[in-house]
Amino acid sequence: MSEPPGATATLPEAPTADEPPRSLTAQRVLPLRRPGRWIGTAVVLVLVAQFVHGLLTNPFYQWDRWSYWFLRPTILDGLLITLEVTACSAVLGLVGGIVLALARLSKSPVLRAVSWTYVWALRSIPLIVVLIFLYNFSALYKTLSVGIPFGPAFFSFDESRLATDTVVAVIGLSLNEAAYAAEVVRGGILSVDQGQHEAAAALGLPKGYQFRRIVFPQALRSIIPNYVNQLIGLIKGTSLVFYVSLLDLFGSAQTMGSTYPGDIVPLLLVVTVWYLILTSVVSVIQFYVERHYARGATRGLPPTPLQKLRTGLSDLRARIRREAAI
Repeated sequence: MSEPPGATATLPEAPTADEPPRSLTAQRVLPLRRPGRWIGTAVVLVLVAQFVHGLLTNPFYQWDRWSYWFLRPTILDGLLITLEVTACSAVLGLVGGIVLALARLSKSPVLRAVSWTYVWALRSIPLIVVLIFLYNFSALYKTLSVGIPFGPAFFSFDESRLATDTVVAVIGLSLNEAAYAAEVVRGGILSVDQGQHEAAAALGLPKGYQFRRIVFPQALRSIIPNYVNQLIGLIKGTSLVFYVSLLDLFGSAQTMGSTYPGDIVPLLLVVTVWYLILTSVVSVIQFYVERHYARGATRGLPPTPLQKLRTGLSDLRARIRREAAI
């Protein structure tokens, strides 16, 4: 008997108890399609390929001159000065930042006020102004003396003889770095759970021991990422010491650029590549230091880049096998 017009088809009946159910393993499982991800990936790859192609084939960059200047003794001498100034300023700035942070957290209103004023002033004044002021410090104070305050001096010395270009650069960068490091350290200490302080106090541990063995190691998990950002900024900030007559990496390139005007672009690329190398090394060290202090705070340590690569290759091989089997 035919169905009347407009009637809808009925759904197939569900299998009865006597009929065996269809095997789930025989059904094909289709992965979720994400066309937007593939389109975005393709667009990014095309843009990156165009950028790399233009960077390598544009004659304006003069890569032959870049290879000539990259390892020249003048550039390497400037690089060594950059490393020396950065290392000294980083250590002194971190020590100064710890002292300022502890002063800011102390119960003494005088120490808190002085620390806050220092941080406020040094974060407000541009670094180049600090360096130029220190470079001309001998014009304000020709001699410095050590003795009783408001009393006789035990001995005096000529400031201009001690304040060499390197000393001025290190002092200026350290003073500026300490102001920012103080806030980084203070934020890290405040991030430690208050229960840790109370537990240490309940055990009767001395304040210094509490800070060295309990509070500060936990605060480092928060301090390290932020301070590494400051350290990378310090590496780039050393380019300003050229204005106080210190020929660092950037200063050496600038000097060679004035002597060879046609090589300005290759020299700037040399400086850029060296700064990329330095910041990359610092970033790698940061990863492993963070991984070290993550012990006990996470269920598993974050994988290293090599471990991520191995996992990615294994996943890719497994996916290829699944696609081939389908």
